[in-house]
Amino acid sequence: MSKDKTNLTECEQLVMKIIWESEEELTLPDIVKGVNERFGKAWKPQTVSTFLARLVRKNFLTSYRSGRTFFYQPLVSAKDYGDRMIKHCVEFWGNNNAGELLCALNDKRPLRSDEIEIIKELVNKL
Repeated sequence: MSKDKTNLTECEQLVMKIIWESEEELTLPDIVKGVNERFGKAWKPQTVSTFLARLVRKNFLTSYRSGRTFFYQPLVSAKDYGDRMIKHCVEFWGNNNAGELLCALNDKRPLRSDEIEIIKELVNKL
């Protein structure tokens, strides 16, 4: 297992996505149901519990107990994590060149006209 506490595995990202998108604090059964339904998984509570424990150790989540139930709260926002991942993509996959990364993205999935307009507006603001 990686000792890097800033990166999430794909499975951990799925768990965090369910937590980030929830308006309320979630319990283990809520998270199991969310991941299985949203991402077509068949994970058992023990599997998700393992990912939750890792996310707590990595300081992405905190948990508290109310009665016999544990509730999970994010310590890192989806925006902060997303920003970090985008920065990594530009630096690593785009060779620290956002234009190169954007061209590669367009090669893999052509940009829609609304996306092109947003990019034009951004460039004009620069």
